[in-house]
Amino acid sequence: MPSLDRRSVLRAAGTLALAAPALIGRAEAAVLRLRLSSSQANDPKFGNGRVFYDRLVGQLRQDGLDGQVQVSFFPDNQLGQEIDVINSVKLGVIDMMVSGSSIAANVVPLVGTFDLGYLFSSFEQQTRAFDAGAARPIEEALLRGGGIRIVAWAYNFGARSVLSKKAVRNPDDLAGQKIRTLPNPVITECLRLMGAAATPLAFGEIYTALQAGVIDGLEHDPPTMVASKFYETSKFYSLTQHNFSPLALYLSDATYNRMNAALRDRFLDAAKKAAAETRTHGLAVEKEALALLRDKGVTVVECDRDAFRQRVAPQMEAFLRNRPEAKPVVEQIRATAA
Repeated sequence: MPSLDRRSVLRAAGTLALAAPALIGRAEAAVLRLRLSSSQANDPKFGNGRVFYDRLVGQLRQDGLDGQVQVSFFPDNQLGQEIDVINSVKLGVIDMMVSGSSIAANVVPLVGTFDLGYLFSSFEQQTRAFDAGAARPIEEALLRGGGIRIVAWAYNFGARSVLSKKAVRNPDDLAGQKIRTLPNPVITECLRLMGAAATPLAFGEIYTALQAGVIDGLEHDPPTMVASKFYETSKFYSLTQHNFSPLALYLSDATYNRMNAALRDRFLDAAKKAAAETRTHGLAVEKEALALLRDKGVTVVECDRDAFRQRVAPQMEAFLRNRPEAKPVVEQIRATAA
């Protein structure tokens, strides 16, 4: 009898030993682990990716999800340049990305609608238009053609304007200046029509290109100029305000489909709340960043925006002629009161 008991104990111990890895695996699988990429600096005030991440983590904690969802944040192009990251999101290699709408136009060109010069008059108008459904055709096209979901829209932290080594007040002042643009044909064409020698370049290469004189400036929002210290190389920030680019939280459809449905819905709700908080933050810090640029010796220049708007107008006509499916989007945005 004692020997039988001993054999029983040994068999039981062996069974537990075999079961332990499976139990551990199930426990680990219960935690949803996601990777979030941003090209911007790891700045908790002026870096839009970091600002969104901090608010997402706070919202997950508030909703009781911090033990079930673990988001790892990779700023400063740690996972690659944006064009590589957006394709990795498409493939499901990277789960999420915070970036402007412009980068997704490389995957689905219709997204480039939002890059058309002077399409929006303000971020508040953008929100009203999106709430009315203007963004829905773009979201559906990106999912259908790129396998990428837009979880939520936020704001880049201010309108995009031109930082360069000399003041720009009208299109003639911009003529011949090599201005970095996103590697996106729509926004590159916008800057070309404005008068610049538009120069597409990855975000991570801008600072050294400015230092080396490869480019004369770039176009971006004020907080990005502060967070990435571009003011160290160029001292004139001209308020062209040619683009109120929406910020997006991109989610791989492959990641979406592997999520537990109940947990997924709660996570997406938290992400949307975090995006709304990021919008509020972005509006507040734009003015603060402009003041900081002045403190750093940058001259903030008022522009003849009507002159730039007139120069860019043909772009809209050509875009809609080539992509008539964008017409309802543009019409709804234009019909939304500023």
